[in-house]
Amino acid sequence: MKKLLVLTLCFILCTSIFTGCGSDTAQNTDTAASATTAAANTSTGTSDAAAATASYNGSGPVTDQPVTLTFLANNSYYTDADLSQASIVKELVKRSGVTIEWQLLPPANYKDAVAPRLAAGNDLPDIVQLPDMDPTMKYINGGLFAPINDLYDKYGVNLKKVYSGEYAELKASLTTPDGKMYYVPQIGLGRNYQPCYMINMRWLDKLGLKEPATIDEFTEMLRAFKTKDLNGNGKEDEIPLSIEKAMIPQAFGPLFGINTSATDRFYADKDGKVHLSYLEPAYKEYVTYLHMLYKEKLLDQDFATTTRDQEISRFATDTTGVTFSYSWHMSQSFSNQFKDYDGKTPIVKGIVPFKGATGDQYYQGRNPGTGIFGISANSKNAEVAFKFLDFAISDEAQLLYNWGIEGDTYTVENGKTVYTENGKNNDYIQKAGIDPVNLPLIQSTAMAEGILPAWHVEVDNQITPYVRSPWPQIYSLAEEASIENQYLTDITTYCDEMELKFILGTESLDNFDKYQETLKGMHAEELIKIRQAQYDRFAASSK
Repeated sequence: MKKLLVLTLCFILCTSIFTGCGSDTAQNTDTAASATTAAANTSTGTSDAAAATASYNGSGPVTDQPVTLTFLANNSYYTDADLSQASIVKELVKRSGVTIEWQLLPPANYKDAVAPRLAAGNDLPDIVQLPDMDPTMKYINGGLFAPINDLYDKYGVNLKKVYSGEYAELKASLTTPDGKMYYVPQIGLGRNYQPCYMINMRWLDKLGLKEPATIDEFTEMLRAFKTKDLNGNGKEDEIPLSIEKAMIPQAFGPLFGINTSATDRFYADKDGKVHLSYLEPAYKEYVTYLHMLYKEKLLDQDFATTTRDQEISRFATDTTGVTFSYSWHMSQSFSNQFKDYDGKTPIVKGIVPFKGATGDQYYQGRNPGTGIFGISANSKNAEVAFKFLDFAISDEAQLLYNWGIEGDTYTVENGKTVYTENGKNNDYIQKAGIDPVNLPLIQSTAMAEGILPAWHVEVDNQITPYVRSPWPQIYSLAEEASIENQYLTDITTYCDEMELKFILGTESLDNFDKYQETLKGMHAEELIKIRQAQYDRFAASSK
């Protein structure tokens, strides 16, 4: 069985909570001016290769001339898979009629590796997969990427289809305040198969307990998991809750009514008032609860360095009871670690959210835009580059991304797409490039349901109504971006460090008020005013 959605989902987890860094935005004046001129030329279709390309109708080939594009992007999350050699990626490139010179980097350090090249602002490839969503428009304002409005109007056959449906708000999010577009998106599932709590149901059954309905029941369940020797080895080696540090905010923030998701710590209440989670009274309750879990050893004592591989190993050895991770893993990574798992009855099962301290009951979803691709302002093949990206987001391309190659990884039987034995072999399809994270894929619920066992699909159907939309992607005005770039990184670093200290107990919660005062001195309240203005703009444009 497969871990198809893991590829893109992991890429999101690698995204920083706050984006923007003042030191990254400084551009050489001559470089920026040159890039801006090139961007203007590109947007009007005056690139060298433009006149030589064939008419384009949304399908391949996108050109009838030999054109080579350079493309910087993520490689696979699977270390033994190289997307530049993956059959699915190669087939897409073949159909496009262009030659791609890939520059693929490991996702784990993609942001760190790409940042210096973006900061230098020159000698960029034709197409770049950005390390973030460029929320403060620092790459746009630096003149690194060309506006694509004219290209979109002329050649955006498939992208227009995407934006005319359920992703209309995504177009709004990727349109700057002055009406320009610069990026082609990568789109993930926003409500289905989102992170959730998953429980070792055999442990729960041994205790005769039902799935927790409240935070108090959840806490008592963890205490029982710690002390009842549920794996029967005569040792107190059970880890009640195993969780990656990056997932803790998304797991526990909703329990206290605050947004501590992995993408942003700002949120708007039901009246449209914007808050910063760190400054809310509920945030103290949040870290107090987490410290209690850590102190009682209900929370993994090594959570700061825990990896998903370790979580998988703990389920395989029956030494952990609960995790919080992407829904996909409950059947594809966790339940199947048990030798007697039959594929029909869950062993590690996701649950609907239990009620938190405020009585709220929800999981945090994510914005559909999970990545973006820009065309370098200095590209001499901008028109072909855009056509390639537009073709790469087409229905034809999505069929490749989601199912692979007909006759190899899937067949069509009585009008229904079904996986072959190769398609059911995880190693095979990962090497083939299923769900390629280096291209503008659109994740498919139908594809997921073609892979997952029936019980998993049913669990997701139960959970989905409880998933709430996160803080939206909103571009900053130039003056807003200047302030955000000046303060956000310092705030992010400080808050991340202090959150860990509060949980571990190396910083006393008696100092919490001092912590919040320090935050105010770091211009946090000024940032709230900026985010309020941004949210008001977004709300107005969404009416």
